[in-house]
Amino acid sequence: MSAVHLDIRGPIAEIRLANPEKLNALTSGMLDTLEQHAAAVEAEKSVRVVLLTAEGDRAFCAGADIRDWSGLTPRDFARDWVRRGHRVFDRLARLPAPLIGVLGGHAFGGGLELAATCDIRVAAPKATFALPETGVGIVPGWSGTQRLAGQIPPALLKEMALTGARISAERAYQVGFVNGVSETPEIKAKEMADSILSNGPQATETAKWMIAAALGEDAAAGIEALAGAAMAPTDEKAEGVVAFFAKRKPEFEG
Repeated sequence: MSAVHLDIRGPIAEIRLANPEKLNALTSGMLDTLEQHAAAVEAEKSVRVVLLTAEGDRAFCAGADIRDWSGLTPRDFARDWVRRGHRVFDRLARLPAPLIGVLGGHAFGGGLELAATCDIRVAAPKATFALPETGVGIVPGWSGTQRLAGQIPPALLKEMALTGARISAERAYQVGFVNGVSETPEIKAKEMADSILSNGPQATETAKWMIAAALGEDAAAGIEALAGAAMAPTDEKAEGVVAFFAKRKPEFEG
């Protein structure tokens, strides 16, 4: 059975880490399943909000499972582990639907980087956040020094990456990394999801693209997607298509 589950119920999809015995530490197989679920969610046009959750009350995700990467050669570590993690996490961050992280427990290393893919994050008071990689002789590899640099103040991010320091949910809220701290983060996240669902679907998706472009995330694709959407209903596009199938030169006006 997969350690990552996907449930789609109408306009809300839930991607759930389901390996609480190992604190939801990410394995190679879990990365593959996360990527498959991201593709499935993107393909389901009815989905308008995605919840990223985890089973167990101790950890949202303790990071990458050291048993999966400790024996890799330097080449395989870079190519098959780091680059694959980036691809999967980028896929999640670029979902058209807003992604809400429900952080009911600790998020360390790759778990914190996974949380960073979310558009909105709600944490339990007991949750803490850390980048412990330098303590085992490696560095953050799934955008802990890149995407997180736009979400956590540089001085604090350096403290976390260089010393392994943990920050509390309250501190994360104060610096703007999490949107709220709640004893019942899943309920708070559902309330936020309902607020999103009450707004215009196309407007919500477009707003997410625009903010991502402003932050330099997938800017090229976002700009061209918005431009393409603007051109799709025009008379020029209609004339161009008709002329193509009629095998004649288009006659544009205006």
